[in-house]
Amino acid sequence: MPWTAWAARRARRATWDLSALLNAADPRAGQAERHVWLIRLLEWLRQPHAVAADAGPGDEAPRPATTPPALLRLRHLLNVLDRHPEHHARVLGLLQACRAEIDGLALLADFGFARQRSVGGELGERMQMRLLPGTPDTADLAALFPLLFSDPADARWVEALDDSLLERVGALLGTQPLDTPALGPPAGSWQAMALDAIVILALQVAAAGLLGPVRQRMDPQALAERPFDALPRSSERLREAMRSGDEAAALQEAQYLRGLLDAARRAAGSVRQGIDDRGISVDLLLEMDQLTARVRRIDALLATVLEPAGSADRRRAWGLLLQSLVEAASERRSIRALFSRQYSMLARRIAERSAETGEHYITRDRAEWKAMLRKALGGGAVIAGTTFVKFWIVALGLSAFWGGFWAGMNYAVSFVIVHLAHWTVATKQPAMTAPALAARMGELGKPEGAERVVDEVVHLIRSQTAGIVGNLMMVAPLVLAVQLLGSWLGGHALVPAHEAEYVLKSLTLLGPTLAYAALTGVLLFSSSLIAGWAENWFVLHRLDSAIRWHPRALRWLGAGRAGRWASWWRANISGLAANVSLGLMLGLVPALALFFGLPIEVRHVTLSAGQLAAALGSLGSAALQQPAFWWCLAALPLTGLLNVGVSFALAFRVALRSRGLRVRERATLWAALRARLRREPMSFLWPPREKPPDRPAGG
Repeated sequence: MPWTAWAARRARRATWDLSALLNAADPRAGQAERHVWLIRLLEWLRQPHAVAADAGPGDEAPRPATTPPALLRLRHLLNVLDRHPEHHARVLGLLQACRAEIDGLALLADFGFARQRSVGGELGERMQMRLLPGTPDTADLAALFPLLFSDPADARWVEALDDSLLERVGALLGTQPLDTPALGPPAGSWQAMALDAIVILALQVAAAGLLGPVRQRMDPQALAERPFDALPRSSERLREAMRSGDEAAALQEAQYLRGLLDAARRAAGSVRQGIDDRGISVDLLLEMDQLTARVRRIDALLATVLEPAGSADRRRAWGLLLQSLVEAASERRSIRALFSRQYSMLARRIAERSAETGEHYITRDRAEWKAMLRKALGGGAVIAGTTFVKFWIVALGLSAFWGGFWAGMNYAVSFVIVHLAHWTVATKQPAMTAPALAARMGELGKPEGAERVVDEVVHLIRSQTAGIVGNLMMVAPLVLAVQLLGSWLGGHALVPAHEAEYVLKSLTLLGPTLAYAALTGVLLFSSSLIAGWAENWFVLHRLDSAIRWHPRALRWLGAGRAGRWASWWRANISGLAANVSLGLMLGLVPALALFFGLPIEVRHVTLSAGQLAAALGSLGSAALQQPAFWWCLAALPLTGLLNVGVSFALAFRVALRSRGLRVRERATLWAALRARLRREPMSFLWPPREKPPDRPAGG
């Protein structure tokens, strides 16, 4: 919790008395004391218990029951000041003294925007804001503002300010903030500062839009009008027209400036397009977010200077600007907001790539289902070899880290072999297929959309079943056969009896196997994120083009081979990253956790099935007499369910959030699933026979 929020909460625990506050208002006090008084006044407004606001000017209309307590307290304060001229004079004098010494330009032009051009730098700045206290002894309103509006809920009551309250607050603050004539604002007025802020913001928008990495990614058609070149000059012409009192020229220039802002906004939006070919950078996204936020600030400031003086529209424009500043104060303190905004597009990039890959793991007819079963059988054969190498690594008696490292390398090499052979390991599918299913969720609101989504769910479950069954059908019999062959040829089993006994103790359902299986599901999901990130990094830095066209690559490989290598890496970088990262995590996570005293292990259903088969081959038929063997066997389906379920749930959640989808039609979807289960229960496991095409009439 930031220090300012902590201080505000501590202060709210105390009961601030309005009479004491008004008596403490001293226009002759020092700058810091006056600012502390303002902070305490805002804390008094935030107190959760509302006061009964007296009737005052503009309050004749009945107020809704949902009026925020802060507004009731604000009305009460204004009414008290109207009835007590001595308090009104003290408060007015204090506010005028504050206004005379405070600089508000930085608040209008800079507040709420990142001073760093990288997410890492912005993260450090936000952490500093949360950890280090601010001081009210400042003449910069941008530094004082977060201390005044330190509660995230402030934006709600500021938004609820009506015209009568805005008018009364404006009268208390003085005539300059709201009622200065629209043209020819005097120096030092809020309108003059707003015009200066527009010029500063226009320069910053132009600088951001003309950056090389940004400009090169924008749509050339969006840059045809050269909006970033014209923005600074247009803003300066507007300021000069306003200063000279030329109303017609000011309105004409403001219209032109708004057109340039729309063009700049479209150009910034075009950067987010085409990320499949160019990749995306979170630093670039931060730059675009800041650019569009500054464009919105200019729009808000234009409304404050162009609306007629003294009108309700002008007061409302200042109210909306104040609300946006209060929201910016809350967001600038939030580390979560930084990551949720900047990584949402990267999450979508990863999810869309996973959805594209996941389509290859979904079978929709018997031919594809049988092909998936064959791929799973091949993957199970490789995992059988992985099982024996794992026992061999354990027999070496390495330290925890090196044992985990070589176990991870064993898994990684096995998964890469499966990938290059175009086979499959079933537990890797859910993290890829979940985004593919999420891509279909947008059809729920369409006619017959629920049935199409149900079809996709059925295809997915059926494909996953084929993958798991194929893996287990191959790995267990093959490991057992190799064990028996080794016993027949060498006179003893390949896996020692004490290792087999340890397997029966560790894989049992009576232990923490299910928790470890869920953790493995998290690792499976994490590998899909790493795969998406690696591919985005590969595309962002255009490494495929570098491999294809770099002079050294052309000299070593030749043009034809360099082209083939570039295409191969572009097609396989995601799969290689997923498989290598998953293998290393499966091996190293338990070793690293043990370093911190956490007895964590992984439980992968295919590897567990291979280990259990190896234990059976080592102990022989005597293992069938032990309850421990059957408890291990009972744990296998639950291990597979948790591997698949946790990985799928996490990937599905990320895919939905990255697309901004909120599935409100869950009841319809569940009803359609239940109906399909009653009507065609076997379709979830076995693809139905294709209907023969209708013969043409007379054939």
